Amino acid sequence: MERQYEISNYALTLEEYKYLCSVVGWEDYMNLEVAEISLKNSVFAVTVKDRSKVIGMGRIVGDGAIYFYIQDVVVHPDYQGMGIGKKIMNALIEYLKENAPNKAFVGLFASEGNENFYEKYDFKNYSPNMTGMFTVIMK
Repeated sequence: MERQYEISNYALTLEEYKYLCSVVGWEDYMNLEVAEISLKNSVFAVTVKDRSKVIGMGRIVGDGAIYFYIQDVVVHPDYQGMGIGKKIMNALIEYLKENAPNKAFVGLFASEGNENFYEKYDFKNYSPNMTGMFTVIMK
């Protein structure tokens, strides 16, 4: 029998967010002091729980009109490989199909080794026509 997980359309609490970031090793790369503001400014969010324990998340950030970015798709390592990431992505894509206007730009950054997962949702590396670039402000 397949285990049932609770999938909700709400942003995580700051504590839940910090927890998931820490279990996947992101805490050294994120300014968690301002994470609560970021969570509140999400366009849409998905949270997955196993009973009361948060085990997955995904968010859409952007301007809510032209630009949307899929962000923070995370599944707790103990639950990876069980289709939870796919459920998160399905919920995020469904939101975009229902709410994003025609010709909306939807982007994401895939961590190395996860490109094939996102290609299933029609995300592509459009090089040489487009180059995905970013910088990080260090103070």
